[in-house]
Amino acid sequence: MKHMRTFVFSLLMILISTPLVGAQDFSTYRGFSFGMTVSAVEAQLVPQQPRSKLIHGAPALIQELTWWPRESSDPALRTGPVWQVLFTFYEGRLYRMLITYDRRATEGMTDEDMVRAISAQYGAATRPQLEISFPTNELYRSTETVIARWEDAHYSFNLFRSSYLNMYGLVVFVKDTDDAVRSALAQSATRGVKSISQRESDRQEKVARDLEAVREKNKKEFRP
Repeated sequence: MKHMRTFVFSLLMILISTPLVGAQDFSTYRGFSFGMTVSAVEAQLVPQQPRSKLIHGAPALIQELTWWPRESSDPALRTGPVWQVLFTFYEGRLYRMLITYDRRATEGMTDEDMVRAISAQYGAATRPQLEISFPTNELYRSTETVIARWEDAHYSFNLFRSSYLNMYGLVVFVKDTDDAVRSALAQSATRGVKSISQRESDRQEKVARDLEAVREKNKKEFRP
């Protein structure tokens, strides 16, 4: 009995100390890690050196950086299937990547072909019945249907097919940060609507004051 307890304890220690086989790493995509700064991503894209642009400054800093791998001087990148990568940063840190695959690289492939190809890298997929949005990108419709999803507690990878571009894409993001960004964008939109409403109200008040001033002047000067 004592030997059996010793064996079981030793087996448990081995299992605990051994890394999980097949555990997927969702924290990076093609060498780009979530949490990277804007300058770190730009440095990795040298010599192409695309520039980031400001999307929102308040209530949160949101920036974007677009990269076309096929324009790279690295032959390995030019022969890959990626047509474009849109990096999005929240408060200076990478939290979302929108990858669009070259149409020629996926020509003839079905949704199932794409799911199997990505599953070979990221494990089994789920098939949620939902849509995903692109709040800052004009190349896509406001929402697209998710074909398949790969995720863990912190990160989400979503395969879709653009109904506008007729190209496959992959949206990868940090879950918590994505929620924070959506909240910030909603606040910004609300502030924008309130600002427009206030400006229109101020304009109408000015028109009314000017008209009243003209009315009073004409009342005094009018002679039938």
